[in-house]
Amino acid sequence: MHLDHDHCYRAIQSRDSRFDGWFVTAVRTTGIYCRPSCPAITPKRTNVEFFVAAATAQAHGYRACKRCRPDASPGSPEWNTRADAVGRAMRLIADGLVDREGVPGLANRLGYSERQVHRLLTSELGSGPLALARAQRAHTARVLIETTTLPITEVAFAAGFQSIRQFNDTIRDVFASTPSDLRRTRRGDTIAAATGEVLTLRLPTREPFDAGALFGFFAVRAVPGVESFEGGVYSRSLSLAHGAGVVSLSSSADPRRNGVICSLALDHLGDLQAAVQRTRRMLDLDCDPLAIGEHLSTDPLLAPLVRRRPGLRAPGHPDGAELLVRAVLGQQVSVAGARTLATRLVAAHGQPLRRPH
Repeated sequence: MHLDHDHCYRAIQSRDSRFDGWFVTAVRTTGIYCRPSCPAITPKRTNVEFFVAAATAQAHGYRACKRCRPDASPGSPEWNTRADAVGRAMRLIADGLVDREGVPGLANRLGYSERQVHRLLTSELGSGPLALARAQRAHTARVLIETTTLPITEVAFAAGFQSIRQFNDTIRDVFASTPSDLRRTRRGDTIAAATGEVLTLRLPTREPFDAGALFGFFAVRAVPGVESFEGGVYSRSLSLAHGAGVVSLSSSADPRRNGVICSLALDHLGDLQAAVQRTRRMLDLDCDPLAIGEHLSTDPLLAPLVRRRPGLRAPGHPDGAELLVRAVLGQQVSVAGARTLATRLVAAHGQPLRRPH
């Protein structure tokens, strides 16, 4: 994806949060990279360069800004919509495939050679699959360090690192801090999370975000035994690489902070990254609602509808096979009828969770 230097610089001059997640700004004089909306003084035009991925900035020797935390911004909406090899690769890397199966596993899923996959990603993003997976692990680790009370050693393996040494070296390289320093300096308003075996995280969103419409869609289609919607909280089971999990979602009660409150009960902490990414896609959290609204508003019939209902999302699904079955059922009968048939399928063929949640 080509980045126009002038357009990107105007975005950081105006601190336009709409571009957070689309690219990062790297400042040569400080050696750090930031999100476009960083509140710091705008650097000189000649002192900045722009990268599509944080991994590429890290590969060039830049470290994440401690003030704007570019790793915590929503992801680029491009990777959820592109159907080419690069888009598929980015979704699989975000799902943790490289951590589980390595680059050979990624290449096999894409139907390309390892060399071709590396060439495609490098030409598009400036980084190969290993660097992109490393950046993803670093982000997951920081979330766990700052929002949970998990021991540091458990954080390392839950984030996908193969050794404590690799974990420590990566955190120092990316954030210019040790894991212990990140935990000591974490912000007081983060969600503390490790209640028993449940991890609670805040998933960032792009505003506007109509949470009520999205959760309402899931509520009327909830299949007993798989999903539930009670007291404004939507919960469902997940089938993950190392076991099962249950995700519970609700909109943030704090009007000053956007986002979705996500509680995860996992059989294996190593599935955290995949669970979070699948949840983000299910809620369409990485989409750009302002760009979508602007495009749809060019139609005279759609324009008043868009103004009336800003922030609508396209509901997704965390499990492709389940989505296929439900799509077939939904085409044949009403929503209520499809739900009844799906409930019967779950009762007859569903796999009980190893431990009730």
